[in-house]
Amino acid sequence: MAVIFILAIIALPLVATFVFIAEMVAGIAPARRRPVPDCTGQRVTILMPAHDEAEILGDILDRLAPEIDGWATVVVIADNCVDETADVGRLRGATVVERSDPTRRGKGFALDHGRNYLRSDPPEVVIVLDADCTSDRASLRALAASAVTWNRPCQAINLIKPLVGSPPLVELSNFAFMIKNLVRQRGLQRLTGRTRLVGTGMAFPWPIFDRAPLATDNIVEDVELGLALDRAGTPPQLVTDARNWSDPSSTSGTLIQRTRWEGGFLALAKAKAPLAIGHAVRRLDPRALIAALDLCVPPLTLLAITDGAVLVLAAAATLMLATAWWPVLLFLATLIAAIVLVAIAWAREGRQFIRARTLARIPLYVLWKIPLYLGLARRGAGDWARPGR
Repeated sequence: MAVIFILAIIALPLVATFVFIAEMVAGIAPARRRPVPDCTGQRVTILMPAHDEAEILGDILDRLAPEIDGWATVVVIADNCVDETADVGRLRGATVVERSDPTRRGKGFALDHGRNYLRSDPPEVVIVLDADCTSDRASLRALAASAVTWNRPCQAINLIKPLVGSPPLVELSNFAFMIKNLVRQRGLQRLTGRTRLVGTGMAFPWPIFDRAPLATDNIVEDVELGLALDRAGTPPQLVTDARNWSDPSSTSGTLIQRTRWEGGFLALAKAKAPLAIGHAVRRLDPRALIAALDLCVPPLTLLAITDGAVLVLAAAATLMLATAWWPVLLFLATLIAAIVLVAIAWAREGRQFIRARTLARIPLYVLWKIPLYLGLARRGAGDWARPGR
């Protein structure tokens, strides 16, 4: 009975860590470059939701212009803006659609408004690109062509630009972002044949976009949308040759971003993961089960905090009950394997995101994130707001 009690303590974090390890093992090898299908002649629209982004929108559109040069159009959705976002978009040659609805706030509603605008003359492919993100011609064309070729929603690899001299906590956060959006996304695609949508760098064939459930105020509307499309039989696919980049934020801006996204993700996982697991078990579909269990893997820092706390608790319980140590040793071995895989990922692809000396500050990063999770436990995630940069 004592061993069963210890196993009950470690069960959930052990499963989550096993899934993390499986994704890391599957995703740690770089993808082979594939020929990009020809997208000549396709009508492509880049839909860019923007909420008070006048400060950076002009620069983003200037950088985007030579990459799309004549083969795609840009539609900016100026959503509930109180600044000059709409004017900046028009001055840079984009089509601007303004939306004002203070009772229905959120990126999902902005995308739905943009879709309604496009319905009068729909393109073949819609690419969703956030107003603080950039991409390149090859990536955008690969996204558009893959969406048409596969007839599936497609997701680029979304990363934060490495910037020499970034504050250590920003470097650490951006490295964790790379683990989630590059290594784990690649692993999830290889294990399950599907990926998670991340909100930007997404491409949709028009018929799928036209039917997609966009109008939501969920903070992680991207993850929820991907789950809905998966249930509809059109699981999102990862385009490993496509890259989408965001500029790094300040320390305070990074905290705002992580608070919003991680809070929303945890709330969504709590609501959706049990249903997805049950559905996969009833269908006897192991790939769908792995995809459902992926929702149970918390953000990297929370996984580390949870695993560390559970390891200490399980060891203390084992001492008090004078029972077998093998469950604790199994859990410890799993944690060591996860740490080794993260180190390998850093050596292979993470050096550009974080300096070796910054890795020594991981304990500080963990301490920095504890108040974030305590705050989420008290008040949940916030609404769609532009973080400080």
